[in-house]
Amino acid sequence: MNPAAIEYACLEAGASETTIRKLCEDAWIRQFGAIAVAPTFTAYAKEMLEFCPFKINIITVAGFPFGYSTTRTKLAEADEALTQGADEIQVSLNISQFKSMAYLSIREELRQLAVLVHDRGKLLTVCIETGLLDSFDLYTACELCTEASTDFVKTASGFFPADHGIQVVSKIRSILPANVRLSVFNGPGTTIQELLDAGANRVALAFGNLPG
Repeated sequence: MNPAAIEYACLEAGASETTIRKLCEDAWIRQFGAIAVAPTFTAYAKEMLEFCPFKINIITVAGFPFGYSTTRTKLAEADEALTQGADEIQVSLNISQFKSMAYLSIREELRQLAVLVHDRGKLLTVCIETGLLDSFDLYTACELCTEASTDFVKTASGFFPADHGIQVVSKIRSILPANVRLSVFNGPGTTIQELLDAGANRVALAFGNLPG
């Protein structure tokens, strides 16, 4: 397993600076590729990793976790996070709009976010929550993300029931073009290596769930 393919995440409401310090220490020691923190800890995480001899991307969230914030709100959150030092913005797909089949509105929202983030030289991830999508929804969500020029599609945030199985990972990988990477939340029943072998480019681990 390549440790650079690991995203180590702590987005719990009860996290403190002590928690984030430990998150950064673990990522540094194990040479993980990225950490994910709440927006309020973005600048703190950047400070903690300032002298790390290799690059650990700092991910933070916008419209998290429900996705039903307005586009203007998500853009403001993303802009502030980039100013605070984020390397990557993980935005939650607006499932409410998606289930209402407002596909053009969703694509435009993601496009605007991609422009904002890419203009700053950073990355955009869209969390699509596979547990809330059927097969047709899954294909449509991946197509919208691709058309909006997102960098990563992520299967789930860990805050909702989700299908973390190999079949879903393989299916998403078959839908996405090679230039759109796939991030998979590591749920029960699969190993990190199995997810990577199925087509994931990155596997997200919850804080404290370190590989043996």
